Amino acid sequence: MSVEFPIPKPDGRQSVTAQALQRGVLRHLVAHGLFGLPEFSLVSGRRADIIALDGKGQVTIIEIKSSVIDFRTDTKWPEYRAYCDRLIFAVSLDFPIEILPDEVGILVGDAFGAEMIRQPPVHALPAATRKALTLRFARAAAGRLTALYDPDMRPAIDW
Repeated sequence: MSVEFPIPKPDGRQSVTAQALQRGVLRHLVAHGLFGLPEFSLVSGRRADIIALDGKGQVTIIEIKSSVIDFRTDTKWPEYRAYCDRLIFAVSLDFPIEILPDEVGILVGDAFGAEMIRQPPVHALPAATRKALTLRFARAAAGRLTALYDPDMRPAIDW
């Protein structure tokens, strides 16, 4: 029996490079036992490029940097630390990784996958924050799946 999965449509926010990195990073995450959600709204109002959850409930945020200009003009990424155990930048193969800060992990990739070049330091989330993020993650995932099956549905919340 074959199962068909609905394919989400691009939302138009990302560059071609960012879309390719998003796909490769999501593939990498699944290959390593994590599941990610792109464009995840945090309670702060910020939107993480990808948030991922592993089997132990640890939360990773992956910030996609599609270019050096994207990296240099972004001042919001340090705020993500309060919402994850690990913070990682994902960049393309030709990105000069030496300009990235030491306090983040580094994934290098393309549309077909990614490789961890530097492991991120772990900053354990407080239990209450972890619980709230896990619940938000579950609701967002379920809501997105439901919306794929019923695109005309009008959600009562932003997932």
